[in-house]
Amino acid sequence: MTHPCLSCGACCAHFRVAFHWMEADTEGGGVVPPEFTEKLDMHRLAMHGTNQKHPRCRSLVGKVGEAAHCGIYERRPSPCHDLIPAWEDGNPSPQCDRARAAHGLPPLTPESFAS
Repeated sequence: MTHPCLSCGACCAHFRVAFHWMEADTEGGGVVPPEFTEKLDMHRLAMHGTNQKHPRCRSLVGKVGEAAHCGIYERRPSPCHDLIPAWEDGNPSPQCDRARAAHGLPPLTPESFAS
């Protein structure tokens, strides 16, 4: 079974992804590629493309709702790690539901993760 996120990508095209600048400080142990970020303020960066009225992360590859994935998945920032798809861990996710609804996609269900 294919993971539901690989046919979604809605969260990557709905939220501003803001995080502490040290996550992109490769000399200090950060893993987020700095070229995919933009400065928000003295302490925070955002993933490029997410700090606008109609966000779409520059790292999102593919089309929302069809085939989508993160081009820097292994190096994504903490907000992306923290957003758990609805029902992946057996619990609902209002953030996931909100992002999917904004793109006309139905919410995930527990059956979305049935093997």
